[in-house]
Amino acid sequence: MKKWFNLAVVASVASLAGLATPAMAQFQKAEDAVKYRQSAFFVMGQHFGRLGAMANGRVPFDAKVAQDNAAVVESLTRLPWAGFGPGTDGGSTKAKAEIWTEKDKFDQGADKMVAAVGKLNAAAKMGNLDALKAAFGDTAATCKACHDSYRAK
Repeated sequence: MKKWFNLAVVASVASLAGLATPAMAQFQKAEDAVKYRQSAFFVMGQHFGRLGAMANGRVPFDAKVAQDNAAVVESLTRLPWAGFGPGTDGGSTKAKAEIWTEKDKFDQGADKMVAAVGKLNAAAKMGNLDALKAAFGDTAATCKACHDSYRAK
């Protein structure tokens, strides 16, 4: 009986530790947060660009490739925002100061992007080029709005 109790305690502690992992995953240095968000945006941009090439007719439409890339973009779209914490407004970055002075507005833009990418992923799953084009255009406009307001040239 005691052995089963000990196993249950260990399992419970392990489960709770797993829930606390995001809280422990804070960046040790501001530079690490900047590199993290830049890396997430870079990879997201690579996959988004592949979708854009299909949507704009630069490469032939391939439903499977579109689905795969849209799924990656949707997964990545939730990552970079953790890298915009306090003290991450310096260093080698194109992020404008308005990100931190207009944090609520910036966060709303991030939420819009996440929603638009969700629609893009849904459109890609349809396997229809016209649906992909429409969703890509909407998503690109959402990205551009944020870049225009919060990214230095």
